[in-house]
Amino acid sequence: MLDPGDAFPEHRDFGDDPWVLRTHGLQAEHAAVDETLFALGNGYLGLRANHGEGLPLGEHGTFLNGLHETWAIRHAEGAYGFAEQGQTIVNAPDGKTIRIFVDDERLTLTTAELHDVTRSLDLRTGVLSRSLVWLTPSGKRVRIDTRRGVSFTHRHLARIELEITVLNADADVSITSLLLNRQDLVRERPEPAPAGLSDPRRAETMPGRVLLPALSEQEGARSILSYSVANSGMTVAAGADHSFACADRWHRNSADITGDRAKHVFHVHATQGRTIRLTKTLAYHSSVHGGPPELIDRCGQSLDLAARLGEDFWAQQESWLAEFWQRSDVRIDAEAGVQQAVRWNLFQLAQASARADGKGIAAKGVTGSGYGGHYFWDTEIYVLPFLSVTNPRWARNALRFRQLMLPAARKRAAMLNEEGALFPWRTINGEEASAYYAAGTAQYHINADITLAIARYVRATGDAEFLREGAADIVIETARLWMSLGFWEHDRHGEERFHIHGVTGPDEYTTVVNDNLFTNVMARFNLRYAHRVLTEMRGDHPIEAARLCERLGIHDTEPGEWLHAAEGMTIPYSAEAGVHPQDAHFLEREVWDLANTPPEQKPLLLHFHPLVIYRFQVLKQADVVLAMFLQGGEFTPEQKRANFEYYDALTTGDSSLSAAVQSAIATEVGYHELGYRYFEQALRVDLDDRHRNTADGVHVASAGGVWLAIVHGFGGLREDGDRLSFDPKLPAHWSSLTYRMSWRGSEVEVRLETGALIISASPESQPVDGSFRCTVRGEEISLAPGSSRIVPLPDQGQTHGVFAGVSAGMLPREGETGFLGPASASIPLVTTTIPVLDPGDRG
Repeated sequence: MLDPGDAFPEHRDFGDDPWVLRTHGLQAEHAAVDETLFALGNGYLGLRANHGEGLPLGEHGTFLNGLHETWAIRHAEGAYGFAEQGQTIVNAPDGKTIRIFVDDERLTLTTAELHDVTRSLDLRTGVLSRSLVWLTPSGKRVRIDTRRGVSFTHRHLARIELEITVLNADADVSITSLLLNRQDLVRERPEPAPAGLSDPRRAETMPGRVLLPALSEQEGARSILSYSVANSGMTVAAGADHSFACADRWHRNSADITGDRAKHVFHVHATQGRTIRLTKTLAYHSSVHGGPPELIDRCGQSLDLAARLGEDFWAQQESWLAEFWQRSDVRIDAEAGVQQAVRWNLFQLAQASARADGKGIAAKGVTGSGYGGHYFWDTEIYVLPFLSVTNPRWARNALRFRQLMLPAARKRAAMLNEEGALFPWRTINGEEASAYYAAGTAQYHINADITLAIARYVRATGDAEFLREGAADIVIETARLWMSLGFWEHDRHGEERFHIHGVTGPDEYTTVVNDNLFTNVMARFNLRYAHRVLTEMRGDHPIEAARLCERLGIHDTEPGEWLHAAEGMTIPYSAEAGVHPQDAHFLEREVWDLANTPPEQKPLLLHFHPLVIYRFQVLKQADVVLAMFLQGGEFTPEQKRANFEYYDALTTGDSSLSAAVQSAIATEVGYHELGYRYFEQALRVDLDDRHRNTADGVHVASAGGVWLAIVHGFGGLREDGDRLSFDPKLPAHWSSLTYRMSWRGSEVEVRLETGALIISASPESQPVDGSFRCTVRGEEISLAPGSSRIVPLPDQGQTHGVFAGVSAGMLPREGETGFLGPASASIPLVTTTIPVLDPGDRG
């Protein structure tokens, strides 16, 4: 439910450049969030946007995808099969710190007199820049400019350039460049947060030493530190190399190295107006198997490469991003700020996935430690749809990572007395790391989510070879899990139905239920797709199919059993309420009084015991609505509208995964204004810190959801087998929407205007099916490479006015007409006994 009072919040101003995020001044209250918003990464290496001088500070952060520590989960009351080992991302050695002294006065940003402070992130070049003028206590004006980049072309490298110019006098300038193990050293910190309930969205704090010093090297202007991770056994090495240039006489004053710190000091007597330049190049390597000597050698090789690159480092970065934007940009003629925000979200998808190269895509990418650096279902449902049609190689790499996790998933299924494979709900190393099974392990739907992502990738690319190379094993083993988990029972009409009990759907405010609709709909897809994959392989590639059957021990009747279970799957529906219940007993619960729950007690998960929440009809995020988005063909248009009207009023939006999907379905069923309001909410989840945890890292899935809301929501794109269909609904105040996509070998540009949809196939297209085929509101379209088609649009789809979820207290704003959905009469009375607590009751 979208709170009308929050529908159009005041947005934080980042300037009006559609390609550049910019701030002015130095605001300590924004330090932690800005470290995330301006963070740089490439999918493997991530640098939070900490100021090199230290304070103001939210949290220091340098992260390598997959570099983690493990720890024993201590359950208050253990039980067989509980997750035994937690995993937490490790803060790699920090190379961002560079301290500046002028006439022996240290630049401290929080106390210095600063002028003209500007910080900017250029999305075309991937460069974070900062410029300021420091007026020293002795009256000297010092201009300091920095730029920072994390390479997309060389994933182990990052570079920092610092320029210092004393504007009005000569001065002695010293620069201290550090490489620090901040994971274990005492760190500069702001004042501690007030005591209170811990936030489960944050990473765990390790009590003991994590990084154990190993070998180190220092020669000339180069230093390299290496470590082993105490419990996980991983190794990591970090190196820094320096190049110093100025017209005045200078010298490297000193250098030293210990197990946790490497330091280089440069000193110059600077002449007025002459610029000093320090270039600091960083290299990072981590490994599960390689020892410290090997990683030190790798860092040395990477730093040698960087030295040869010189200024080409920046040129290669800009060239790489130019190609990314050519494939991935979404151009919108809309109100100020929208284009910039859209591009920032797309840039985050590149930073989270481009060079993950054999690793997963974490919920926070490599921008922060939130959620412990874990991989969830977020990747498959929210990120891979974008990657599969814009950057399919990255999507393949992410799915290949799931394939490598299959042996562990088989072991996990066996531990839970099931056949096939059960992928972990949250993980880094492939083992289940969720200590709370009710909202974790019980979300078996992750199996079908992964299979859906495989199906989408194969459909979008025509890369059926990927299935034959091992992805088919995932499809079949996940189908087997459903067969083992589910059971047959006769309903009241004597018909045999397939049930799945004891699971949790996407909505984590309703757990361990029977016949969760989302789970059953997705399991049905999984079973059908497994049957299709094996049938097609037997027809087109009988030898590979025979090997697959032998490898997995597939008996002759098994594929038929998958299809039989899919067709007999229980899909809950209430004729009385006119909606699909979220689970078998969902409609029997009372409705949570959202309208009278004060803002300071949201999100609910931080203020109410789970058992309190579980007793009510209240949703953390879209569940049935998400099922309708992913498997739209399973629902009629009337059912979609009725379901949306019912569940929208019950959805808190406590999850960042919800708004984008609610936007797409609201738009589809005709509530265009509400769809746009949800889009705004998703668009600025991080830019406006809507969930108050952007400081812990970017919400990568929400960034993917922004693309889904635009292309699938306003653009009306849907997948129908191997074809695409379009039913566009351009927001009334937008003039146009343009995006590109790759579909089965065709490179296509889609432009939506108020009165027409223009689809153009690039001359370089090599369509798998001979041409690009789709439908636009039922009209068949076929485009050969180099051709285009203009399809007139007399309107932008049916609209039902403005919907307000009256049942949960969402009242229309002034001038709007509230709509009470057809299911409203059957919604239980809103409870009057919600334990809304006075803040003083918490002591």
